[in-house]
Amino acid sequence: MSTEPGNASPGTDSPSALVSLFYLFVFLIVVFTVAAAGGAVTSTSVGDWYQTLEKPPLTPAPWVFPVVWNLLYFMMGVSAWLVWRAAGSFDKAGFALALFGGQLSLNLAWSIVFFGLQSPVLGVIDILLLNAALVGTILAFAAHSRLAALLLLPYLAWALFATYLTVAIAILNR
Repeated sequence: MSTEPGNASPGTDSPSALVSLFYLFVFLIVVFTVAAAGGAVTSTSVGDWYQTLEKPPLTPAPWVFPVVWNLLYFMMGVSAWLVWRAAGSFDKAGFALALFGGQLSLNLAWSIVFFGLQSPVLGVIDILLLNAALVGTILAFAAHSRLAALLLLPYLAWALFATYLTVAIAILNR
């Protein structure tokens, strides 16, 4: 009997290929909805307030951020889907996916506090919590799918780089 999701024999708990594909799209829609919400909040300040801030060395050109974030959000959606698929259900993947939802919420919260509230200090607090939640998510994902955990490593690297930028902006603009 096959235990690969999508190729399961009748009577197993693995989702069908069609159901699996449907949930891939659901996970992608969720993460890109969060991305759109964060982008909407960011756009309220990126063209004016953010331009007035002193920025640290290594601050990327403005066009880099949407390119990197779109790739990372895609990888995040695929990663969450892989965990759901490997677990075979939301019940079995519940803790890992709850952590994923928590870090995704902190990701959005950063845009809200940094750009929406124009508070680099609150941004520092949020991004430190995000980093911890992301590490927890990676560890929880690894228990279900090594590939899912690996797909989040570039996101962690970018979040750590964003931590440098956020902390530096908070210090340079106090």
